[in-house]
Amino acid sequence: MQDEPERVETRACVVGGGPAGMMCGFLLARAGVPVVVLEKHADFFRDFRGDTIHPSTLELMYELGLLDRFLKVPHDEVREIGAWVGSSFMRVGDFTGLPTHCKFLAFMPQWDFLDFLAREARAYPAFSLRMQADVDGLIFDGERIAGVRAALPDGRLEVRATLVIGADGRHSVVRPDAGLEVETFGAPMDVLWFRVPRTPSDPGQVLGRVDRGKMLIMLDRGDYFQCGFLIRKGAFDEIQQRGLPAFREDIASLAPFLKDRLDSIAQWSDVRLLTVTIDRLRRWWRPGLLCIGDAAHAMSPIGGVGINLAVQDAVAAANILWPALRDGSAPPALLERVQRRREFPTRVTQGIQVMIQNNVIRRVLGIDTPLSPPWPLRLLNRFRALRGIPARLVGIGVRPEHVQTPDVSAQPAR
Repeated sequence: MQDEPERVETRACVVGGGPAGMMCGFLLARAGVPVVVLEKHADFFRDFRGDTIHPSTLELMYELGLLDRFLKVPHDEVREIGAWVGSSFMRVGDFTGLPTHCKFLAFMPQWDFLDFLAREARAYPAFSLRMQADVDGLIFDGERIAGVRAALPDGRLEVRATLVIGADGRHSVVRPDAGLEVETFGAPMDVLWFRVPRTPSDPGQVLGRVDRGKMLIMLDRGDYFQCGFLIRKGAFDEIQQRGLPAFREDIASLAPFLKDRLDSIAQWSDVRLLTVTIDRLRRWWRPGLLCIGDAAHAMSPIGGVGINLAVQDAVAAANILWPALRDGSAPPALLERVQRRREFPTRVTQGIQVMIQNNVIRRVLGIDTPLSPPWPLRLLNRFRALRGIPARLVGIGVRPEHVQTPDVSAQPAR
């Protein structure tokens, strides 16, 4: 093991190789800004991560000239979404009328999305991706943050940077170390994630099944379903005490066609608990540091919009910061401008999520009788034009961003 830490200097150091971090690193490098992205894992393969690529993100791929290559990555395309409520199937969202080039949701494992961004980013000399670099502290220069310290498999790393971009998710190391204050809004539920084998005769992408106080999310991953079972906040211990057979019965009651293969959930280690949190930093920055994505605002899984919000943050940050960073500065006024740009859509989206959690999910999880679709769902199911409203909220969101960073490889040599 090395005695002295490896030392690197750069303009931007991005902590976290998730959707926000990889997109921000790619866009800054594309604009000629030297950037180092630090990812603590050896690869991007992690199960039970969001895998919904929204039309707004696909539109960004189009603007970047990457859409054709991106759509060659294996994925499923969903143009209409619906859910089973009791014994009735309700169509709730229609993406075919959106003003985007891709009028569908793309379901793609997140590790494939991140691998794609990493491959494209490596085409730019300004881009560096360091895997297995586990950031465990910030470097301070007075009140200003001047870089990060990280553990490597064989030693230590210090990265000095004009700007540190914290994109290390809802369990961020960066934001508490920087003393940034978090506002928490709570959630009435948690989610249990697990896999169930899929057969060719199974129904296609339905997304949701709701009845008798139970809610099940099902994402078609080809040869298996990635399933999320919603539970009351803090109820996992109680469910474990009831035992795996009772848990399997709960699942089978919502999706009977799965009953003959639920023995794939052989032990509780096959079930992953996602503790649902909605929170937001009061201030996303301090001199030398900007937080984006889940590090700035943890989202509920409702609508699968977390990736979309993270990517939009990254685009806004790159659009606003690239000229200053390329010149070697990161004025606080620009960091504040990024927050102003992205705080409004974050507040609106989280507000909708909190409303759905408190007025729909909390009530559903407390009803132990057969459900019938409420009148708003019946209206959406009956009138196709109305289904464009939730499709726009989910697929495009509030204040979508557009690429404004240049491509240095497309510019003539000076």
